[in-house]
Amino acid sequence: MADFEMSLVCYLLAFEGKKDIVTIGYEKEIVYSAGSKIGYKPSITVKEALELKDVEGLIIPGGLNSEQRPELTELIQKLNQSKKLLAAICRGPQYLARAGVLEGRFYTTTMTLEVIKRLGIEDPFPRQTFANKRVIRDDNIITAIDTAFVEFSIEICDWFHVFKDIDDKMEMIKTFKGID
Repeated sequence: MADFEMSLVCYLLAFEGKKDIVTIGYEKEIVYSAGSKIGYKPSITVKEALELKDVEGLIIPGGLNSEQRPELTELIQKLNQSKKLLAAICRGPQYLARAGVLEGRFYTTTMTLEVIKRLGIEDPFPRQTFANKRVIRDDNIITAIDTAFVEFSIEICDWFHVFKDIDDKMEMIKTFKGID
């Protein structure tokens, strides 16, 4: 897990959007960030998340873990069928791809063919709809490369109607990108 990819969006959704953020993991054990080594303890397990009735979306960070258990695939597919938000950044889109929800959808990821080859894993992505962009929003799916965490956060907030209008959205982009 790469915590910098999640910090801003969690802050904006909780503070500006008044959303409850529930962290999930395969187990309720501390997960350490790939870069900072800061530990995060999931609130509930993925299996428990499957039982929740009021989930509005799932945001998947990048990081070094590629393990995908059946319960995560089931959660992704369930949320996609209900047109709930599915957002993934950096290497996170691999989970959406393995769940089959990127078929016919435009997406981006830092997991290029070169990265896949270097990792020695099977390519899970439908490459015909890959776009070399910083962030892509295709219906209920938002994907981004790692360095686009500001744009990623803004698109997620836009999905949840956090902004009053386009000017409010643009002002937020300027604020967090340091643009005058």
